[in-house]
Amino acid sequence: MPDKLIENSPAKINLFLKVINKRSDGYFNIRSGVTFVNLYDQVIAEQSKYFQIDYKGKFAPINGQFDNCIVEKLFNKMQITKPKYKFTIIKNIPTQSGLGSASSNVAAVVRILNKLKLIDYKSSNQYISIGSDVPLFINFHDCLIRGRGEKIINQIFPKYYFLIVKPNLSCSTKEMYLQISENKLDYNIDQDIDQINDFDEGNDFEKIIFSKKNEIYEIYNFLKNINESIFVRLTGSGSCIFATFDNIHSAKLGKKEFNSFFPNLWSVIAENNNIVY
Repeated sequence: MPDKLIENSPAKINLFLKVINKRSDGYFNIRSGVTFVNLYDQVIAEQSKYFQIDYKGKFAPINGQFDNCIVEKLFNKMQITKPKYKFTIIKNIPTQSGLGSASSNVAAVVRILNKLKLIDYKSSNQYISIGSDVPLFINFHDCLIRGRGEKIINQIFPKYYFLIVKPNLSCSTKEMYLQISENKLDYNIDQDIDQINDFDEGNDFEKIIFSKKNEIYEIYNFLKNINESIFVRLTGSGSCIFATFDNIHSAKLGKKEFNSFFPNLWSVIAENNNIVY
């Protein structure tokens, strides 16, 4: 076995996200356009005397461990033999941000385990019990996702440059879904098809967050008024907001303007690469 393996673990952007209805299993059917950007966590697997998972980096927990670690869940739930490797996960992507870093980390570990021939990889959907976003990160291609996340239709989205902003507030995906009122879901099921259509815009979680007129709402309105921004949106269930540009120059000017008003908030410019893995 190799002494060391390294996998990049990208962030995702939800270009739109519609919540359709609640399923009999308790999850929600959604519809979302997803693109991947060049903002990465990094997963490093090194031979060791024993199995270990350690988190480092700007967005790692203080003690180097997450409660209810999703990577640990992968090994336990899928009954994967824990190899004598130390998995170091460098956290460069904010957590509870809607950028999908936890599910992306799982997908990176799956790729490593596949290279080590420690798993019988058949389909990305075999990992959906670990997290609804895990299959799309294993698929690793611009896509339209439907259902809980198990229906993945590859797409090619335009080239964009994103100014991504992390408010002080964080959003738990579980808590955000608990705030959805089922009786207020009014999506026309006939529009939930395998092709992108004119109704694919916005993010239904914005209604929940913006109703509270909080910091995220303030940032959203600020970004909307930045020059040459094409559209502004919440990604995933939040809390990150992004402004979209068609060239890097406008994105840099937008970031400069944002930083002058919000100097203490994390922000970054990232671009989608139409990655095919």
